[in-house]
Amino acid sequence: MTRSATVPSYRELGRLPLERGPFVVPASFEDENGHMNVTHYFTLCGDGVKEVFERIGIDDTYRATRRQGFFVAEHHLRYYAETSVGDRVSVHSRVVERSDKVVYCLILLVNNTTEQIACTLEVVAVNVDFDTRRATAFAADIAAAIDAELAIAATVDCPVPLCPGMGIRP
Repeated sequence: MTRSATVPSYRELGRLPLERGPFVVPASFEDENGHMNVTHYFTLCGDGVKEVFERIGIDDTYRATRRQGFFVAEHHLRYYAETSVGDRVSVHSRVVERSDKVVYCLILLVNNTTEQIACTLEVVAVNVDFDTRRATAFAADIAAAIDAELAIAATVDCPVPLCPGMGIRP
């Protein structure tokens, strides 16, 4: 994977896992400036994060039975293009990297009408033990599921716009 400020083409974006959509931006999402309100960019991308986390096994059952879950340690939302009412959008994902306790993923909100990235949300999440409230290593099945996501990402060779300051720290 290439860490780059260059954004992938619309065609390349279509090779990334689809988490939500495509769907049409409703009138209720419009703000005073005549485009989609910031809260909806964040919510749609947040829904994408939730889809990825649930796919790798971080769900209500995981939290209840293992008493562990992900705490977001850092996130970065970046806007690339305006999205308006009536535009068709979709949410795509790419798991970027992991350590034994931390996962870093990228969510891309794509405007299918204009064939542009509308925004990206980068998330660094830490696996936490609910009883100790401390970071703890992923269980083997969760680590394997994250590795499967990384393997999928490795098959899509395209630039991804990552913030230079984001990532997993030693």
